[in-house]
Amino acid sequence: MPQQSPEIFTVVLTGGIAAGKSAVSRLFEKLGVPIIDTDRIARELVEPGQPALQAITDAFGFECLDANGRLDRRAMRSVIFADPTAKAKLEGILHPLIRAEVNRRVSGLASDYCLVVIPLYAGPGAYDRVDRVLVVDVDESTQISRVMKRDRISREAAEAILASQIGRQDRLALADDVIVNEAGFRELKQKVHELHLAYLSLAQRASR
Repeated sequence: MPQQSPEIFTVVLTGGIAAGKSAVSRLFEKLGVPIIDTDRIARELVEPGQPALQAITDAFGFECLDANGRLDRRAMRSVIFADPTAKAKLEGILHPLIRAEVNRRVSGLASDYCLVVIPLYAGPGAYDRVDRVLVVDVDESTQISRVMKRDRISREAAEAILASQIGRQDRLALADDVIVNEAGFRELKQKVHELHLAYLSLAQRASR
C-alpha cells in the first residue's frame, strides 16, 4: 500500500540551469511518481490578483510589471543580477510562500514517494521533510552551451547566470544520488528507472 502523508518519502530533485531537471522529472512522472515543481508554484504565486505579486510590486515598483499587469520576468532578472540585495528581497517574499505550498501539497499525497523539484536547493531546513537529494549534473561547459542555445544569449550572459547559482561542487556535496546527464536519452531513462526502483524500496522500508 502507498504511504499516507505526512510521512511520504520525499526526494528533492535539483541541479544547475540546463542540466536536464525537467527531462528527469518527466521520466519519473511517466513512472507514476507525483511531481511538485517549485518553479511552477512560483509562477502561480505571482499571477495577477495573488498576494505575492502585490508584495513584489510594493517592493520593486510598477516597473516590474508588463503592460498587462503581469510580472515582467525579464525586467526582474535584470534587477536581480544588477543588485544582490534585490535578489534577497525577492526571495524573502517568495520562498516562505513556496515552502508553505510545497508542504501543503506533499501533505495531500498518498503515494510511495514523491519528487519535489527545487532548482536552487541549498540544503536541509527549508522543507518539512527531505529523505533523499537527487542532483542532475553536467559539466559547466555543457550548461553554458545549452543555455546559450536555449535562451539565445551570449556566453557572458550564460556565465553570469551560472555564477549567480550555487556552485557545482557545493550542489554535489548535498547529493545522495547523482544523474550525469551527458550520455543521451536512453541512458538517462535507464538511470531514472533504476533510481525509481531504489526509491520504492527505500520508501517501503521507511514506512514499516
